[in-house]
Parts: sequence; structure tokens; C-alpha cells
Amino acid sequence: MGQGLKAVGGNPASPPYRNGPYTWDQQVTFAQGSGAPIGEGDVWFVDGTNGASGNKGKSWSAAMSTIQAAVTAAGPGDTIFVTAKDLTDFTGDPTSYAETIIIPAATSNLSIIGVSRGRTQGGLPQVKIGSGSTALLTIRAPGCLIANMGFNGAGSTGGGILLDDDYSTKSAFGTTITGCHLKNCKTDSTDGTTGGAIMWSAAGNAWQVLISGNSFYRCLTDICLIGTSSTVPQDVVIENNNFSNSPADTDVNIYSGGSGFGGGLVIRNNVFGAVPAITSGSVALYTSLNLGGTSPAGSFTDNVFGAVGTTAGYGDGKVSADIADDIWMCRNYSAAGLIVREAT
Repeated sequence: MGQGLKAVGGNPASPPYRNGPYTWDQQVTFAQGSGAPIGEGDVWFVDGTNGASGNKGKSWSAAMSTIQAAVTAAGPGDTIFVTAKDLTDFTGDPTSYAETIIIPAATSNLSIIGVSRGRTQGGLPQVKIGSGSTALLTIRAPGCLIANMGFNGAGSTGGGILLDDDYSTKSAFGTTITGCHLKNCKTDSTDGTTGGAIMWSAAGNAWQVLISGNSFYRCLTDICLIGTSSTVPQDVVIENNNFSNSPADTDVNIYSGGSGFGGGLVIRNNVFGAVPAITSGSVALYTSLNLGGTSPAGSFTDNVFGAVGTTAGYGDGKVSADIADDIWMCRNYSAAGLIVREAT
């Protein structure tokens, strides 16, 4: 027991294993899964309740108080652990990190991992700024991992997570977003084509992205892929997510627009609760998928749709889900049974 454990300072852990935190220095297999080293770099700790701005951030007892302070101190390959603030509001909204976070281009392969008590709004450390027009988290470095974090855009219009990639001085390719809770994220009052909870910048780009196991709630747009003449996104996997099931607040769950998508789009095993129907919305669809890049190809499989008691209305230009003809559809179900693509 304890083999593979190292104290944060780098020394091997020893019994009685009560003076953590620890990190793994090798692959360790458990009865129902496995754990691997988080990263090759340093480990940082953020505690918005007990931390302090002058702390070094190298242990929970010396934790920093803001996420951005840890991001600024971190280097490539580092890992940042964030714990939730102590709950003081018992009306259903966690005490939040009131800050916007930017991962700079030089800090590649950074991991920001929340200390999770489950994938619920109250079980995750939450970022919420209230009034403002800046994304809660902006990613400008490749290969980053965002896990077990909450993002609440209530009161702001900057959206949730922005993949800010100009294919030159900043890049967000290789991003993984998993186990997160995203709520109330928008960039416009009704137009879902402009952005939302997870979004690409106006420049497009940001290839090879994984969005897996997240929960979306009352977002104007859950995922907004934007392609431009610079380069369209490619090789994006969207799987195992629960999308916003709040028609009056949502315009579209997944949107791919602009110059379209370059290929390799995989959307599988997701739950779509209800057709978005925000007043004066510009899309009002489950999905609007426009491939149109240089090698258009994608798949839309094993997804479940609720609220619509029909198997029709899914296909190119249809009223429930506008899915381009060059996306392969298979084993998708609504409340009425197997969905059949409608002809153009």
C-alpha cells in the first residue's frame, strides 16, 4: 500500500499515509479503474476560503486564494488543484471564485482540476463573475485539461470557456474538458450563433478537442464551433454529455457555423432533453451542424432526444436538428423511437 505515492515535495510517501497530499509517480491500478501521473511538472493548490494571496501554493496549507494566481505561477505540464469555497449561501448557488482566468500561450499541457464531490453545481469549485463581458476561462495554450470545475455565467455575457486560437501566437488545440458543470453561459441575449458555454473564438482553429462527461444547464448555446477562412476546427469529439434541457433559455445545444467544420466531428452518446425555443432565438434547434471544410466527414451516433414525440425532423435543414448530409447518423432515439434522417 502506498507504492507509487510521493509527497508534494517529491519524497516517497511512508506510513501512516495521513500527511498528504500525495501525487503518483507511476501507473497505479485500482479495483475499478486506474490512476496515472497528472503531469510532468509542478503541482499547485488553490483554496479560495483558507488560501492567501501571499502563499506559495505548493500545499493545501499554503494554498493560493485565486485560480489565476496559480495559472500565472505555473509552467508547462503543471497541475493545479482547486477546492470549492466553503458554502455560505444556502439558496442553491455555491460560493464562487469571482475571477476571469486566462491560460497564456506559453503554458502548454496545463491541468486545472477541481476537487470534486460529484458532477453537480454544489459539488464542484465554481467560477462566477456576475457582471462582465469576458469569458470565465480563456485557453490560449495547447494540450490543456479542464476537469471537475463549475462555470456559472449568470449576470455576464462573456460565455463560459473560450478556445482562443489564432493559429499563430496562441493555440487551444488538444484541449480536454471533462466532468464540468456549465450554467447560464451566453454571449448574447438570444443569438446562439455568437457563443455560449464552450466556444471557439472568431478565428476558428482549435483542432483535436475532447468535450466529455459534462453537464450543461440553462445555457444559450452549449457548444459553439466557429470556422473561418483561417482554418476550421477538425477532429472534435463530443461525448457523454447532458445538454441544456431548458427551452426558454436555450437557442441551440451544438452549433457549427461560419465556414463550417473541417472533418472528424464525432457526437455520440449524449442526452438532448428538449428542443431549444428561446424567444426570438436565431437557431431554435437541438443541433445545427454545418460541415463545409476541406474534408467534410463526421458521425452522430447513439444520442438520445426527449420531449419530441416523433422520429422525424432530423436531417439537413430540418426543424428539430439540422444535420448536414455528410454526417453519418446511426442509432439515435427520441421519445417515439429510432430517428430516421429526413430527406432534404
